[in-house]
Amino acid sequence: MVKKKGDKGTKVTLKTARKAIWITPDGRCRLTLSNMGITIFPKCLLKLTDVDELDLSRNLIQTLPNNIGNFLSLRWLDLHSNKLESVPESIGNLVGLTHLNLANNRLTSTGLPSSLGSLSNLKSLNLGMNQLDALPPTLVALENLQELGLFDNLFVKMPEFVKALCNLTKVNVVRNPLSYARGNGAGVLKKSELKEDVYLAIESSLCKTCLKKCKVQREEFKRGGKGGRGDRVDDDMLEEKRAKTYSGLMVPNSVAKVNQAVWRIKHNPATQTLICA
Repeated sequence: MVKKKGDKGTKVTLKTARKAIWITPDGRCRLTLSNMGITIFPKCLLKLTDVDELDLSRNLIQTLPNNIGNFLSLRWLDLHSNKLESVPESIGNLVGLTHLNLANNRLTSTGLPSSLGSLSNLKSLNLGMNQLDALPPTLVALENLQELGLFDNLFVKMPEFVKALCNLTKVNVVRNPLSYARGNGAGVLKKSELKEDVYLAIESSLCKTCLKKCKVQREEFKRGGKGGRGDRVDDDMLEEKRAKTYSGLMVPNSVAKVNQAVWRIKHNPATQTLICA
């Protein structure tokens, strides 16, 4: 039974939590308490630390307990759309995590612990829709990371460590104030001045049609606009931008359909497809 407790939001009992556990098609134990008006992380959940997946998304939770790291069996943790301003250091204990969704919170760069770099099995990390302008450099250790969501934040430049993540196939940085400094250091080209939103993807992940389209668009950009006329960008700025490219990554519009369904990679390999716009 779920009890209401005044302004403190929904109170979840141990009995309620146990009833919210179900077995996924691939045999994992998932505890789902999404969209229930929870304002305080239910202490009773600490008695259910053997679950494989925990969904507390779309609530009003402001803080996580310091012993969140006790959920050692977790492989999938969804905390998107809450009111979190920081994440405890102990989250680094969840070394079995493959998917972590912290999107649509109130996280700032100082609220992200360096221990996130200990999540060596992480494949998908969604930090979109927060207030981030930098990431802990320890994330360079996430060698298994395949997808990184940084959309709707405050980044003016891509984190340097991103280009070192060899298994990364998708980075979403749409709606960030990305800037490109000109060669003389004076003036910037702000995202609001760009005609296209930026997505990054490994070329081999694109279909032949999208890959051909992206290559054409890239050549046009290098020439300063279609046919080499109009919308010409300062040569110094272009040179600076080229110097900051990421090996093996392109900026296609074909990886445009990014939503919660895409970020939650299905466990069944047959469902893992790339959606092209």
